[in-house]
Amino acid sequence: MVKQFIQNFREAFGQKATLPLLFGYSNQPVADTERINGCFFKGLQAAREGAPVSLSAEVIACGGGKLYTGFTDMPERVPGFVSLKEKYKKTPQMVIDYVEDLGMKRAEQTYLNFVRIDKAESFDGFEGIMFYATPDMLSGLCGWAFFDTNAADAVVTRFGSGCSSVVSMTIVENARQGQRCFMGLLDPSVRPYVGTNELSFTIPMSRFKSMMETMKECFLFDSHAWKKVKARLEE
Repeated sequence: MVKQFIQNFREAFGQKATLPLLFGYSNQPVADTERINGCFFKGLQAAREGAPVSLSAEVIACGGGKLYTGFTDMPERVPGFVSLKEKYKKTPQMVIDYVEDLGMKRAEQTYLNFVRIDKAESFDGFEGIMFYATPDMLSGLCGWAFFDTNAADAVVTRFGSGCSSVVSMTIVENARQGQRCFMGLLDPSVRPYVGTNELSFTIPMSRFKSMMETMKECFLFDSHAWKKVKARLEE
């Protein structure tokens, strides 16, 4: 199934499109990842290049990163830091309310692994799939997500830390067998660690299974409009 999806993905988005990352929890690391100071997204570059990354409470130095991956409860300093220092929310209480509204649970396993899809043998054990997407890729991914549904929230965008928009929202959605996909990496703090023209698009595995079934039916294959976009992706 993994190999078939990669083949379909390459056919739809071109050979130059960045392969997505799979992520999920386990009690065994898939890599011996060194401690990452600051935003852990800087460490995901290794996964993008093909070397798996295993995050844990010890590997992640950022308090927010530990929180949004489920490895710790909210550190006492986070609401004030996000509001008064980073100025992402008007008040510390709004930060508290935002985190509570996410509905996160503490991780039950020790590691959160990120693996480039071509390095995985199956989709078993993964919570979601993350694409680093340019605007042209987002056009294709969003259109694909809306292909078999008219749900207004088939794709959701909420401002938040990179780790909340990629990890927290996707994992919570997967736990409830939800069908929403998420656009993220809008947080200025994470922007230096991703491409200038990249955002994230994450799909929980609870939704990805049905989307794989419809992929070759939608406009990504054999449509005049998408062929023009794909040609630009391949330039």
